[in-house]
Amino acid sequence: MKTVVIGERAEVSMETIMSVYPRHKAVVDQFIERGEVIGIGPFSDSGNMAIFKTRQAAEQFVKEDPFILEGLVKSVTVRDWNDTLIPG
Repeated sequence: MKTVVIGERAEVSMETIMSVYPRHKAVVDQFIERGEVIGIGPFSDSGNMAIFKTRQAAEQFVKEDPFILEGLVKSVTVRDWNDTLIPG
């Protein structure tokens, strides 16, 4: 079982996003280095998604990500996902 975090972008400027991006990337890089995130990135039409190996990692990411903490993401949904193609 994997866990997916889906975020809806707040109405903020690209300048604001880019000012926070280095701190966001540092958090993402930590999760990647630990092997906890499988994929992460924006949707082409706004919003974003990250796929984590465990719910614990996903919930920790939500607590640490500057995009979420500083209001650049206006809503977050955390959902367990039964990925049947890639083993845990």
